[in-house]
Amino acid sequence: MLPLKADLFTLFVSGGPVGMIVITLLFIALFFAAWKAPAWVKEIGISALVVGVFWTVLGWLQILDFMAGHDDVAHNIVAGGVKVSLIPALYGLIVYFVSLILRVIHKPRI
Repeated sequence: MLPLKADLFTLFVSGGPVGMIVITLLFIALFFAAWKAPAWVKEIGISALVVGVFWTVLGWLQILDFMAGHDDVAHNIVAGGVKVSLIPALYGLIVYFVSLILRVIHKPRI
């Protein structure tokens, strides 16, 4: 079994480096916004979720394109492609969840 650091790097690269880098930049921007411009936290979190879903849809399009070009595709190949394509959506969802937590922290107290 690989150490956790290698597993996270593998997930990052498998999810598509460009999309994962964009979501990571939004994650970093989320903390800067929480510090300097708390009103932007919600928008940045939603943007990360949208980018994750967009990247997932692109992954699904690649899966369907592969299946259309090949007559007999094994179910384990399709399942692996679906698993990999869901990584950016999960990462975007995590960033969105963190943005919700930051918004609760910044809400005025009653």
